[in-house]
Amino acid sequence: MTYETATAPNGKLVDVHRPAPAPAGAPVPTVLLWHGTGPDERDVLRPLATAVAALGALVLVPDWRSDEPDRGRAHLLASLEYARARAASFGGDGERMVLAGWSAGAPAALGVALHPEVAGGWRPSAVVGIASRYDVPARTTGTAPLADLAAGTPGVPEPVPVALVHGTADALMDPAHSRTARDALMAHRWPVLSEEIPGADHAGAIMTEYDPARGRCRPSEDERVRAAGELTARTIARAAGLTAA
Repeated sequence: MTYETATAPNGKLVDVHRPAPAPAGAPVPTVLLWHGTGPDERDVLRPLATAVAALGALVLVPDWRSDEPDRGRAHLLASLEYARARAASFGGDGERMVLAGWSAGAPAALGVALHPEVAGGWRPSAVVGIASRYDVPARTTGTAPLADLAAGTPGVPEPVPVALVHGTADALMDPAHSRTARDALMAHRWPVLSEEIPGADHAGAIMTEYDPARGRCRPSEDERVRAAGELTARTIARAAGLTAA
C-alpha cells in the first residue's frame, strides 16, 4: 500500500491510504474513517487505516475538530463531500463508500445513514462503529441515533448494513452500549454484525495504546493489541465487500 497526505478545500488534512494498484477501470472499495473527539487526531487511526488498506480498500482519514462551535459537524460533512468528490482520483469508488468511525466518530457515521438529508440524500453502503455509544447526539446530525431509530426514519428507504466493534475491556465506553445499539438496529430490521474483541480496551480496538504523557493514543507494539486491531480492520474490509478479509 501507499500513503500520502492531501488537503481538503476547507484546509483540513486528509490521510490517503491506497492499496496495491487495481486493474485499470476497476475502482477499489472506499472507506471514510473518522477519529474521535481529540481535535485533529487523524494520526491516531493510522495503524488501523494501514491495515484496512492492506486488505484492499482505499481509506481516507480526515482531521476534524470537536471543539468547534458546531462540535465538528461542518468538518465531518466537508470530509464526506471531499471523499465522494476525490475518491475516484485515488482509485476508489466515491459513491459506494463505507462510513466508519471510532468513539465519537461512530455515531457520526451512523447518523448519516439515518439522516441522508445531511449529505444531500447520499447514504453509505455500510456503516462501521468502533468502541462507542449511540444514545448521545451524533456530531453530524445533532440527534442521538438510538432516539432516531425509536422515532422512526420516514425519509430513509432501505436500512444499510451496520457492523459494531467493541473491546470487552473498554472502561471508557462500556461494551453494553454497542449491544444496546445492536438490539435496537435489529428490532428495526437493520442488518447488523456485532463483534466483541476479548480483552481489548478503548484504544486497543484501533491497534493503539493510550499514552498519558502525550494525552493521546499511539501505535502499539503489543501483539495482543495488534491482533485486536486486525479484527477491527477485517470487519471494516468485509463491510466494504472485500470477502477475502
